Amino acid sequence: QMTLAATLTTTKIAEIISAGEAGCFMHGPTFMANPLACAVANESLALLIENNWQDQVARLEKGLIEGLESAKTISAVESVRVLGAIGVIEMKAPVDMKKIQPACIEQGIWLRPFGKLVYIMPAYIMTDKQLATLTAGMIKVLKSGSF
Repeated sequence: QMTLAATLTTTKIAEIISAGEAGCFMHGPTFMANPLACAVANESLALLIENNWQDQVARLEKGLIEGLESAKTISAVESVRVLGAIGVIEMKAPVDMKKIQPACIEQGIWLRPFGKLVYIMPAYIMTDKQLATLTAGMIKVLKSGSF
């Protein structure tokens, strides 16, 4: 298989990225555009155009604002913010992945927090009911202290 793309960067950025434990740039697959990835990307763009993505994002933003509002009352939460189809609950301290993942799975949701950020970027086709399930699960996990 031959890649169809390349990643360009400055020497300074490449050195910083490569300074990690692996000693190299570990996101090759992220930036390699193999034929399957290209076909999926083309279909993804077609879906965006066909499905009025701006309306989908506006609907998700409304659901995120409503669904994450109660997180503001949790003492361990620093802030809650929503921009378009991105919802972020910033905690006062980093979350423990070994604790929060099982708690999320118990709620039927899958999150991949990063440091102090418990965030979601739902698919544009997610229904309002699915989004409500996702945000309610997030709130329940954070209120339980399982993080």
